[in-house]
Amino acid sequence: MNLDAQAPIMVFGEQSFEMVATFLGIVKSGHAYIPIDQHSPNDRLEMIQEIAKPTACIAVEKLPIQIKGIPVINADELAQIFKTTGRFDEKLAVSGDQNYYIIFTSGTTGKPKGVQISHQNLTSFVNWMLKDFNLPDAPVSLAQAPYSFDLSVMSLYPTLVSGGTLQVLPKKITDNFKELFDYLPKMNLNVWVSTPSFVDICLLQPEFDAAHYPTLSHFMFCGEELTHRTAVQLKERFPQAKIYNTYGPTETTVAVTAMEITQKILDEDQRLPIGKPKSDMKISVLDQSGKPVDVGKTGELVISGPSVSKGYLNNPEKTAHVFQQVGNHDAYHSGDLGTKDENGVLHYLGRLDFQIKLHGYRIELEEVDHYLNAQKLIKQAVAVPKYDTNHKVSQLIAYVIAEDNDFENNMDLTVAIKKGLQATMMSYMVPNRLVFKSSLPITANGKVDIKSIMREVNS
Repeated sequence: MNLDAQAPIMVFGEQSFEMVATFLGIVKSGHAYIPIDQHSPNDRLEMIQEIAKPTACIAVEKLPIQIKGIPVINADELAQIFKTTGRFDEKLAVSGDQNYYIIFTSGTTGKPKGVQISHQNLTSFVNWMLKDFNLPDAPVSLAQAPYSFDLSVMSLYPTLVSGGTLQVLPKKITDNFKELFDYLPKMNLNVWVSTPSFVDICLLQPEFDAAHYPTLSHFMFCGEELTHRTAVQLKERFPQAKIYNTYGPTETTVAVTAMEITQKILDEDQRLPIGKPKSDMKISVLDQSGKPVDVGKTGELVISGPSVSKGYLNNPEKTAHVFQQVGNHDAYHSGDLGTKDENGVLHYLGRLDFQIKLHGYRIELEEVDHYLNAQKLIKQAVAVPKYDTNHKVSQLIAYVIAEDNDFENNMDLTVAIKKGLQATMMSYMVPNRLVFKSSLPITANGKVDIKSIMREVNS
């Protein structure tokens, strides 16, 4: 089979040995891989093919649609390939600035963007993980995130390079709480990698603690904000384990800052810091004109260094909008708001595009979420805007999972929660309405599905 040199190859499937083996085979042959989760909608497959212009597709699982115009290797053919031995030419393997993998993220226009991650980007990230996180030798690591979500890389490559074991948690198990809680203790994990939303689900089980998971020594979080409440619960359940809060957009290779969340930090900070940049990276906090802000002032986090992607595949316009050259390195305008304190520690404050205006007041939705989740009567909550017919924000609605309580009805509970909120936040930020739920929708990537909640609120 003749393939275009260095053109990417789509790989469709779930978390499996065959997927990982396929990834490694692809990069050894000089191509980047594009992981596509088998639970993706069909139109996403078509859009990725249209944008990426891959030279081939490997279907580790059965494709739901017909891929036209390129060779497709199905599961049976792949099994035969695995039984054959070939000669490996090291000179062909992906290296340096060549693309290693391409992760497609959601785009604001509905079209996904393909983030190009090079061999150099990945090497910088993996070396940092091995050096700065005190990971156990040959770790047994949780592989819960789908390979189409770059959080999976935090499990995958540091574990493989360390000669460790990946313990896969398939979606069919995570979707069934009874199966999940039966299965987790049997995994004998050392290293936990997930979003905070996924560990919040696990904390619903009282037996999720050090007594029942004696080998679990490291918790690694990325993908969304780690709340103070979640970290406190983990510290109480796993007092000897190391808990790391990390931060990084997909465009900067998984994560670029980290901080171990100690009891001292929990005592001092109600909103947890995201830490300092890894040693080969620089993160500036800039105002709207691109100038550095003073210590403690809010600005956009702009990230530069060898972990920064070269940009979006076949999308020069969007690449030029957020990427620029700074010295010898690429820099990425994250769209994230943050501050840097006098010790150089960074604090994440939300998204530039998660700002809304309600009755003339500018409100950070993630700041509202922070105050909601700090309430004792709330187990988990997220705030979303409700728009009127003129597309202006008319209300702020909070979806809430309440803690067990003795209130006779939800109206009394709402009054108590709002009273607590008014004591901690500006009155114009307090949600107009609370909607009580037994659970919040979760995306395949393990994050709270805010888009789904917004659709429901605005339907």
